[in-house]
Amino acid sequence: MPLRFAARAALACLALAGSAPCALAETASWYGSGHRTANGERFAPDGLTAAHRSLPFGTRVRVTYGARSVVVRINDRGPFIAGRAIDLSRGAARAIGLSGVGRVHLAILG
Repeated sequence: MPLRFAARAALACLALAGSAPCALAETASWYGSGHRTANGERFAPDGLTAAHRSLPFGTRVRVTYGARSVVVRINDRGPFIAGRAIDLSRGAARAIGLSGVGRVHLAILG
């Protein structure tokens, strides 16, 4: 089954993350409820974590919205809504001023 473009781009950036950050413009949203994440951790709504469909757990990603940015750790899977690339925890969304759905830049740090 061929990977979709966004997944291929994310994997390509991850491969290059050792040499320089790779930035992608993507759509983000946030979520604030849940008991366990996909990697088995207890969900911390005010933590600096995020859900992504294909990046490995533990990957650090700089998310920039406007002039503000935050570094999050991927610990969950999602988002499960078409057109969205990343779901931020409530704490991460607040840190950058994202109150709903917005266009962000993702830089995969490794």
